[in-house]
Order: sequence, then structure tokens, then C-alpha cells
Amino acid sequence: MSGILIENGRIIDGAGNAPVSGSVLKQADKITATGAEADRQAAQLDCLERIDAKGMTVMPGLIDVHCHLAFDDAESNSELFFQHRNALSALVAAYNARKLLRAGVTGILDPDSTFENMIDLRDAIDAGVAEGPRMNCGAYALITSIGGTAGPMIRDSGVTGYYMAVNGRDEIVGEVRRQIKNGADWIKVHVTGIVPRQSHKGEMCAWSNDELRLIVETAHDLETPVMGHCRGADATRRAAIAGFDLLFHATGMDEAALEAVIERKIPIAPTLTFQANMADFGPKIGANPDLMKLFESELADSAETMRKAYDAGVPLLTGSEAGFSMVPYGDWHYREMEVFARHFGLTPLQAIQCATQQSAFGLKMLGQTGVLAAGYKADIIVVDGDPSLDVTVLGKPGAIRHVMVDGVLKDLSPLPPRKPIPGWRVASIGRQLTRDIAFGQDATGGPIDIKELH
Repeated sequence: MSGILIENGRIIDGAGNAPVSGSVLKQADKITATGAEADRQAAQLDCLERIDAKGMTVMPGLIDVHCHLAFDDAESNSELFFQHRNALSALVAAYNARKLLRAGVTGILDPDSTFENMIDLRDAIDAGVAEGPRMNCGAYALITSIGGTAGPMIRDSGVTGYYMAVNGRDEIVGEVRRQIKNGADWIKVHVTGIVPRQSHKGEMCAWSNDELRLIVETAHDLETPVMGHCRGADATRRAAIAGFDLLFHATGMDEAALEAVIERKIPIAPTLTFQANMADFGPKIGANPDLMKLFESELADSAETMRKAYDAGVPLLTGSEAGFSMVPYGDWHYREMEVFARHFGLTPLQAIQCATQQSAFGLKMLGQTGVLAAGYKADIIVVDGDPSLDVTVLGKPGAIRHVMVDGVLKDLSPLPPRKPIPGWRVASIGRQLTRDIAFGQDATGGPIDIKELH
């Protein structure tokens, strides 16, 4: 028999326990033992590969439950809706999937995709045709004619980008069944959307209670869970009561919404990495100050309710929303753990447990992956540093030394550089060119300090 023994490392098991020193043994696709038992079993093997993890941490791979591999670090919805092509989108997503491996991500939930082609990438990875983390995925995000977060850009019916607008009972039932037939692991619902004329109110619930229950009943009858994009107290409460299995964001909860979530112990993936990046680094990319304040307030306003939910036993899962330019692939998959520690007051080990053991829920693999223990899938990373003291160690360039998915060590050598794809991005013609900017005069006719324009 053969196996791989990772020895001399600091073991974080992902279940919230304090780190211990020792070994981890894997055979085939499973962890067979840890600690002294791993060393004992390893001594009996005929063929053994050894990895010396001295001074490093051995832990479960990260699981990102909100990652859009098909979006390709998009800068706008118009880019996603109108510039991308189906086959090319899937090929580019396969390239991006390998970036995740190099960031220590061994599993993702991809909630929705253009052309619902992440179902195809998932199957390609499962078959060994492409390389990437293990995947679960949705298809198109269900919306009503109100739309999602792109206003009138979204058609009143049918497909726009990664959205599918459905109207009426027959369309809802038919689309849920079609997605499940085509291989969706989850049904994604955009419970809230923005009405442009009422945008000052934020996102509002775009479905009736009966429609939400209908989606859940139809999906559950076919043994498929339902996940929902929810912002605001009303939508979160109604989705919880309707029987949703996973909530994204769930920001702005009031006591009634929090009570509904706690009563049902519905997992929440706050997915606040985007907001944290905007709040912390917005000035470096020229972000609008008002927008930065909005995202800062969303973080601050969510902290208390998320902590209450966590303390009441609601699982908090980690998602990066990678796929947009604010959260490019490979750079920020650790960041949600930092948000949990900094804003919700979780310890690093608690945050790691959210990103491993708890987030296995998004893969529908609770009790199968996300923990270093005998019988679990060998989804393992070796990290230079100690994330139990500081989770940001996981984001440092070069910190991820080894990655194993399903017991297979992955090649972490640098990816070949990409070249621009003609027509793939929406070209910007630049900021508004006023006469003041063009001729260097301020409103009073005086000269402008050009440095202020940069």
C-alpha cells in the first residue's frame, strides 16, 4: 500500500480545536490518520511519500461558497451581459480555477453563471479534464421582472447574463425543474432587487411569499437545496420562513429577521469581502467617497446581528464574491475570515472553522470534507506561517506551499501569462472631460493643480 505522510507540521483540524504538532497521513482520497496514529500507520506502508512541514501549518483547504468563476474579474454588468461568449467564458473560467488552487482553495460553490456553463466546468473538473477545486454550482439566478441589481438593463423575461426572469407559477416551476435536470446542485434566487426610482431605499424583496414557497417546495421535492441573495430585514425574514437552505448577505436584519434565521439555524454567507475591500482600499482605485461610506456602514451595521446569529448556533460560511474587479481571483479568498475576526469578533480558529468545516455545507459535504480527521476527504493545504494567530497569513504571496484535493497534490507553479482577448472587456472612454479639466482652470478661472486630478 502507498500513501503520503505530511510530518513535523502544526495541525489545525478545522473543527475549532487548538493546533497540535504532528503528522497527517492520507491514502487514496481520504485522510486515514493524524498525530501519533498517522506515524504508526505510515511505518506499515510499503510505499510512502513524505512532505516535511516543519515550521508550517497543515490544515483543511479553504472553501469559498460565493465565487463566480465565469465572471472573469468583470468591471461592469454590461461587460458580463453583452461582451462575453459561452465557450470562451468556460475556457477562461478553467484558467481562473487554477488561480484558486494556488490560493489554497480546495472547494467552491459557484452560485450562478453566464450561460449556466459552470455546470460544464464542474463536470470537467470531476472527470479530470480540467483542474480546479471541487465544485458545487447553481445555474441562472432566478429573478422576477423587477430584476436583480442592474435595473432596466435586465430583460423582463428570459435570460440576461446570469439572470433568468420568471413570471407566474408555471414559469417558476418549469425553470426550477429544468435547472435541476441540467445538473444544478443548488437553485439560486435573487430575493431582493433594486428599483431605480426607489434606489434610495436599497434592495427590496421582489417576490411574494407564495412564490418563494413555491420555489422551495419545487426544488425540495427534487432533493435540491435553495440559496438566496437577500439584503434587508424583510427579504431575509421571508426567505427564512419560506424554507431557504442558505442565505447570502442577510445584511440589515432586524429582530424579527434574526429570530426567523436563528429558529431555523439557516447558514449565512455574509460575503462582505467586496465591501471590506471597497472600504479599506477604495481610495487606491479612485472609488466614490459616498460609496465607500455606504460599504463601511454595511459592515458596521451587520457586525452585531451576525455575531448574535453565530452565538445562537447559526453557521457562518465564507464567500469572497470573486469574479469582480474588486475581488480578483486568487487574491482575496482568505479575506472573509479577516472580516469575521475584525468585525464580528471571532477568533482566528473560529474564523478558520467557518471557512473549512462549516463551509463544507456549500458543497453539500458536511462531515466529508473541511476537517483533518480520519475518514474525511484529503483536501489539505500546507501553509508557511500560523493562521491560528493571524488569518491574513493565508493571503501572503507564496504562503501556500502544498495543495491537495481528493488526495491528489496539485501543481502550484506559476500559470502562463494571459494576453488580452479582443472584445472581451468594455472599453472605457475615460472620465468626464470638462473645459476646466481640459484647460486647467477651476470654477473661478484660476489654474488647477494637476496633481489633484490623480
